[in-house]
Amino acid sequence: MMNCRQATALLSQALDRELTLAERAELKVHLMMCSGCRNFGQQMHELRDITRLYAKGSSTEKNCDDEL
Repeated sequence: MMNCRQATALLSQALDRELTLAERAELKVHLMMCSGCRNFGQQMHELRDITRLYAKGSSTEKNCDDEL
């Protein structure tokens, strides 16, 4: 049985590499039972998306600069 430490490590690794079938299956079972790890996974994805937008320079950021 996977614990939260292992699950959060896999959630982090999943952003950098493709998990094996066994890792994905075990992680999925853990996430069904653990809301804390589900929240962590959602936050990791949101942070990744925000970071990508920031790196590209979002149109919202440009609009804010224009208003100043």
